[in-house]
Amino acid sequence: MIVSGRNNVKEILKNFSMKNKIKRVICSKNFNELDILSLVEKWNLKIIYKEKWELDKLAKNNHQGIIMEVEEFNYVELDDLIKDGKCRLLILDHLEDPHNLGAIIRTAEAAGIDGIILPKNRSVSVNETVMKTSVGALYNVKICQVVNLSQTIKTLKQEGFWIIGTDMDGVDYQTVSYPDKSVLIIGSEGFGMSRLVKEACDYVVKIPMNGKINSLNASVAAGIMIYELIRK
Repeated sequence: MIVSGRNNVKEILKNFSMKNKIKRVICSKNFNELDILSLVEKWNLKIIYKEKWELDKLAKNNHQGIIMEVEEFNYVELDDLIKDGKCRLLILDHLEDPHNLGAIIRTAEAAGIDGIILPKNRSVSVNETVMKTSVGALYNVKICQVVNLSQTIKTLKQEGFWIIGTDMDGVDYQTVSYPDKSVLIIGSEGFGMSRLVKEACDYVVKIPMNGKINSLNASVAAGIMIYELIRK
């Protein structure tokens, strides 16, 4: 996976557990960000210097003069997310936009969410755009991919989790008490939660809309709900 941009590269270099996952560091010939260069030197990583146009060909996003090639992101197993006692998880029901996924990962990491669950099919997965949007938070969050969300929810219920869906037909999110073992579900950008997932929820909540629009961006809605889950 290609990681580009100073903030992304810096966050990875600050995470010592990533040391053996870095394959190479590529900089433009005029790159002079001393704090990043000192971290690269501290880790004894070799820098390959290239022309800007060569970096442009390697990176899809604005690279800001530095690119890092790292191993592909490793997803965890569901058991790794639920083996602890108190636990708060997030399910993203067929989210499609990598920018939304990256933003949600960053919020989840900042708030202390214990893990994120994604479906393997018809859903965005971790890629360079997700990495860049998360601004380095990606490698601090456990993410699991599952084949069947409905079966996964059934397993979580058997482990004592309460399942909380989000939908405009739900009750006001501020009126609900959120248990320690909770799973919050955010639906896709265009369709919300799928029917089977919605039916499997213990209860469904909504964020009241007082303006002329009737919905929020998925990452914004997730941010509001994540912090309410943690607060309660």
